[in-house]
Amino acid sequence: MQNWFGTGKRRRYLCQDETRVGLKSDTGRVITAPKVKPTAPVQWDRENFWIYGVVEPETGWHFEQEYDHLNSTHFQSFLDGLSEALGDDIAVIQLGQAKADQALALRWSENLIPIFQPAHSPELNPIERFWQWIKQQTKGENFKTLSELRTRLRQVLEELTAEQVASLTGYNFILEALFYAAS
Repeated sequence: MQNWFGTGKRRRYLCQDETRVGLKSDTGRVITAPKVKPTAPVQWDRENFWIYGVVEPETGWHFEQEYDHLNSTHFQSFLDGLSEALGDDIAVIQLGQAKADQALALRWSENLIPIFQPAHSPELNPIERFWQWIKQQTKGENFKTLSELRTRLRQVLEELTAEQVASLTGYNFILEALFYAAS
């Protein structure tokens, strides 16, 4: 394995996905007294944007970028930014089956090795739990503009520690596979 990846280069396993976030309110559940119905202000605006991201379940490292749409052009920009952020590290990236992820026009950097998970199986991708947790942090909040929502999400992402991300995304079957691959 060392011969194939090269000596002195760190090998990493990343999980990638994208999520849409927007101004439409996402209400949650709360516990109340019997026969008391909770009320919360709801907003129906449909403006949204996409966050493309990767997580490293082993260490908790994460990298995200925001885009207006989900398409192969934006995905290519994300891959270029990710490749630059990784530097000399080599990364195997687990991807979903989105059309943008599989576009033939994509140019993969030499330090990024894509592997595709089976179709319709988000439970295999740990970043799904990461997105769920991120969205949970803004449940019940209303934002007047996308700018306010972006600011709040950046705050949530900046406050995340590597330990929290590793705890959210460190599925046992992935960590065990990484352990055995390294030995």
